[in-house]
Amino acid sequence: MLDLDALGPNGPYRTRNRLPLTDVAGAPLGELSLVPPLFITRTMAALRRARPLPVAERTAAIARAGELFATGEVGGMSAAEYQHTVSRMSGTPLPVVRQAVDTITRHATAAYDDGLQSARPVGAVNDLRDQRVRQGAAAWIRKGEVFAVHAAGNSPGVHAGWLEALAAGYRVAVRPSGREPLTPHRLISALHASGFGTDQVVLLPTDHAAAGEILRGADLSMVYGGQYVIDKYATDPTVLPNGPGRSKILLTSDSDWRDHVDMVVDSVSALGGAACVNTTAVFVEGDPGPVAAAIAERLAAIPSLPPEDDKAVLPAYPREAARSIEAYLLAKASGVKAHLGGDGVVDEVGDAAVLRPAVFELPDPHAAQAGIELGFPCVWVAPWTREAGVVPLRNSLVLTAVTSDETLLDELLDEPTIRNLYVGDRPTHWMAPGVPHDGYLGEFLMRSKGVVRH
Repeated sequence: MLDLDALGPNGPYRTRNRLPLTDVAGAPLGELSLVPPLFITRTMAALRRARPLPVAERTAAIARAGELFATGEVGGMSAAEYQHTVSRMSGTPLPVVRQAVDTITRHATAAYDDGLQSARPVGAVNDLRDQRVRQGAAAWIRKGEVFAVHAAGNSPGVHAGWLEALAAGYRVAVRPSGREPLTPHRLISALHASGFGTDQVVLLPTDHAAAGEILRGADLSMVYGGQYVIDKYATDPTVLPNGPGRSKILLTSDSDWRDHVDMVVDSVSALGGAACVNTTAVFVEGDPGPVAAAIAERLAAIPSLPPEDDKAVLPAYPREAARSIEAYLLAKASGVKAHLGGDGVVDEVGDAAVLRPAVFELPDPHAAQAGIELGFPCVWVAPWTREAGVVPLRNSLVLTAVTSDETLLDELLDEPTIRNLYVGDRPTHWMAPGVPHDGYLGEFLMRSKGVVRH
């Protein structure tokens, strides 16, 4: 049984108020301590009083922590035990957990050089010792001192991002998801063991009523959630909201879609289909029917396996939650042609409820269903025309455009609501160090200050 304590400025803190932790079958796994508002207030004040480690020390410590997190024993738990437990707790397929661990390790190694520095303006310097300051330059500095994260629980990989704030010198407070708090607990414990003080980075599990206290105590925050979160913080310059990705693929008639089916299926199903970079909708110039049928045929061949299986692809949920997602999907897809999943998507495998893929064909490019994003491989395939243009492709975290039309590509690049544009046979979940995800996080964390010295 896991006893996951809060990790405050004076070390682990066990509370009377605890959240039961269960696996996807409802079996107990342990308890998570939930801290009260007063503890949060005092912790955020302690973070503000603390001074950041020097750049070289903190970047080296983050890299050490990433390696310990991925391969070592942390809190008495081996890396293999951690990965298995996270898979059972969250329903995330074990191969996806392992991939997320690799992502966190890579970000830990490159958080400063490939992450933060990629966002630095070419005219800015990192400190006053740079010779360019003699003639006048811009110094790139933090906008504040304390950074807060309201984390998601759909994938361990979301915890790679805030390492960049730590690399910038922010003191960081993480509120974990009750669905999967083990990853941030292990990562922060590894950071403490690698050189960061307990007043540099903390874990503050709490209920919804007290969650706002974490944001109020921070200078800047990153928050994960659904469309409600996006709308709530849309006008708050101190909060960076992360919500549905609604990533899409466009297949125009100047390319043979048959050459790209593998890429489309991979975009839909990789990472368990639960990430913001998974494809939600595919737009086809021409008849979408054959494309939808080909996608459905490939996705139907994916086996249903328990999440902790080495070959698992599909996410698992508690049975009641899985049935609720299925009911929502079927209600929204009423009257729409189903190529896969029209009779339901829940498949009970052992003690887990796996959500199997779904493929639906929409009648026009403006159908509202194209914007419905669910936490498993579910894709809407719609026709697209030159007259429809960019409009149905808007509000995409990633758009993969398979086209040779340079004018169209220029329009897609200029569209501000398409945050990433991939051209050709590139899956929507592709990411690389130094390439922005939803803009550079450094754009949110840092600003330029004019400096000159004799």
